[in-house]
Amino acid sequence: MAVQDTAEPTEIEAAVAAINGDMGMLWMLISAILVFFMQAGFTLVETGMTRSKNAANIAMKNLLDICVGSLTYWLVGYSLMYGDTSNGWFFWSGLMQGEGADLLFQTMFAATAATIVSGAIAGRTKYSTYIIFSIVMTALIYPIAGGWQWQGSGWLTELGFIDFAGSSIVHSVGGWAALVAAFMVGPRIGKFVDGKVMSIPGHNQILATLGVFILWLGWFGFNGGSQLAWGGADAIAASNVVLITNLAAAAGGLGALITTWIWYGKPNLPQTLNGALAGLVSITAGCGNMSAPGAIFAGLIGGIIVVFSIEFIEKKLKIDDAIGAASVHGVAGAWGTLVIGLWGIDGDTGIGLFNGGGFGQLGTQAIGVLAYAAWSIGLSFIILKILKSTMGLRVTEEEEIVGLDLSEHGEIAYPGKRERG
Repeated sequence: MAVQDTAEPTEIEAAVAAINGDMGMLWMLISAILVFFMQAGFTLVETGMTRSKNAANIAMKNLLDICVGSLTYWLVGYSLMYGDTSNGWFFWSGLMQGEGADLLFQTMFAATAATIVSGAIAGRTKYSTYIIFSIVMTALIYPIAGGWQWQGSGWLTELGFIDFAGSSIVHSVGGWAALVAAFMVGPRIGKFVDGKVMSIPGHNQILATLGVFILWLGWFGFNGGSQLAWGGADAIAASNVVLITNLAAAAGGLGALITTWIWYGKPNLPQTLNGALAGLVSITAGCGNMSAPGAIFAGLIGGIIVVFSIEFIEKKLKIDDAIGAASVHGVAGAWGTLVIGLWGIDGDTGIGLFNGGGFGQLGTQAIGVLAYAAWSIGLSFIILKILKSTMGLRVTEEEEIVGLDLSEHGEIAYPGKRERG
């Protein structure tokens, strides 16, 4: 004779909810750790794509970003972003309120936004100035921008704007700031000669490649963790987000590879690496609102766009972005946000223009793209203008020729090797 289950349905549901809650917190912690590991990826990409005499300086900037971002976002940024004033606008501790996993996860996003700027201005920027800008980015620029959407009742949320994991909120904000910084600091010595763009190749493409693989891995936490839950339907959704992310990254890499093969006559590794990253950025906003074919096309086009964007910024705007950060994160971030309005979905319902959704979502996405661009460009320009007038943005010509490792830190990354010029 079977034993009858006497437990009330509500008790079973409560137990399942508790388990799902614990699994959700664990998933967010794992995701936060994966996103933390992305800092290592950024370090390797930026170092490998620039000159060896500045490698230690880049490592110091990336280490600074996670140190500064962790403290400023805990102290100021989280409250500004989410409007939690229970401990005051400028003093907040998630650990005291049982929200440590969420705080840690969001902290990694703040550090990412700051790190995007690092590579664009590599090789000629004062370290002391970069410290100040990193503080402002993680304490003010990124948190306020994030609150417009992720706070839950921000003005972009009310409009129906979608940015699941931050194509605009994180990547475009960082990318547009990188563009402004590269413009205001000025080009590296020898980048533009008699109106021509001169190649300054990175010193180690293997490091850059390893960095991209690390970033690709970390992005599974970046996007998948943005589901903010695990269990039942949330587990399925998060798994789909990770799958969608991988497809877009692969398509982005192939898009850039094919484009450079046709354009340059041979497939180009640095551009292909940037294409994979552009594919990841291109799906970050829509990873919860995109079918698998839609993700592939979004990533593919992102990988193609980034090649032309890098060329345009260098050759037409004459801005020296040392690693293409503005194109990978700013331009591809804008594309990844807009594409939701082209063929995005909401469950089984098409919300994009090309699948029956009309122009409404596309218009809303465009408003968000413009708002984030204006905010990041405007604030970055003001802050950098103040820094330029006071501390100065750029090292001296001699310090740049010697290299920032020695001039800014008194050490070199590769003992026995000296690179000048």
